[in-house]
Amino acid sequence: MSNRDYYEILGVGRNAGDDEIKAAFRKLARQYHPDVSKEEGAEEKFKEINEAYGVLSDKEKRARYDRYGKEGLGNMGGFRDYTSDFGDIFEELFGSFGFSTGRSRRSPRRGRDLQMQIDLTFEEAVFGVEKEIEFQREETCSRCEGNGAEPGTSPVKCSTCSGQGEVRQVRQTFLGQMVQTATCPTCNGRGETISSPCKTCRGGGLERKTVKKKVQVPAGVDRGTQIRLAGEGGPGTLGGPNGSLFLVLDVKPHKFFKRRENDILLNLDINVAQAVLGADVEVPTLDGDEKLKIPAGTQSGKVFTMKGKGVPFLRRKDRGNQKVIVNVVVPTKLTKEQRELFEKLAESLGTTVKPQEKGFLDWLNDALGG
Repeated sequence: MSNRDYYEILGVGRNAGDDEIKAAFRKLARQYHPDVSKEEGAEEKFKEINEAYGVLSDKEKRARYDRYGKEGLGNMGGFRDYTSDFGDIFEELFGSFGFSTGRSRRSPRRGRDLQMQIDLTFEEAVFGVEKEIEFQREETCSRCEGNGAEPGTSPVKCSTCSGQGEVRQVRQTFLGQMVQTATCPTCNGRGETISSPCKTCRGGGLERKTVKKKVQVPAGVDRGTQIRLAGEGGPGTLGGPNGSLFLVLDVKPHKFFKRRENDILLNLDINVAQAVLGADVEVPTLDGDEKLKIPAGTQSGKVFTMKGKGVPFLRRKDRGNQKVIVNVVVPTKLTKEQRELFEKLAESLGTTVKPQEKGFLDWLNDALGG
């Protein structure tokens, strides 16, 4: 066992967490692994790093080490075989290495996902709409049918990797015999070589095409909603499935309406006479104008609920409500006759004022639910 402090070896503090210890070990393992490091004594340093990690990554060993030092470990310390830990690290160092569990480079692979933005009006987001979209994606080359070879010729199995797409090299290390796997340098992992590349796709087997498609946007979507179109992304390889196309929705603001989840908010100005005496007014909604009764004595900030006039819930038939927030507008310019009337009204109402315990914003928050 090394005589150096294990925390010092890994370069971490005594209160370091498991993730910090593992990260330090990975960094040092990559630096001093004898198969990649040219430094003198790299193999001994790597053993020392491994020994330190073997203790500090084990809760029971670490607790005894912190309390009693190395003497308290007895036969618990020393070299440890980390098949799972090293498997990940060696793959970072060399690709597929040693304890190879990765899938073959010639196995089917899913195509890549695509993304585009769709702009909607406020009404389109509320009620849903069918949109025609246009985007570009790679598709199987129509000239060579995806094999990358000019018509009349065919790809040939790579002689370097025998069609496997990868080459292996056996190495002897202090951990035993291990196999390093890397992408075949001759065919770049395809397993085939092409002597006469297709003139359209230049041997890639894919060509870029513009696609038009009609998409149904459901009612009730909002800004940031994503719609996934499975199979409309990039093509898979070696029989793998196509990727998906993700549509990210953006909604333009409305001139009057604002949205709060599935409710519609509308600020409505009424005059003093309507507030005092009451009135039937026409209120705009997303379904057209609707009558709303304003009771006599209505105050600024009063909220009226028009049920079922809000935004539809996704995958449900019901809708939210429309909240009408009343604002009593005080006139700034009066005719002579209007001023005389207000002066008479002022005499009858008196000049007494009353402090309020709550402000306007408090009342509004209470009315709208916080």
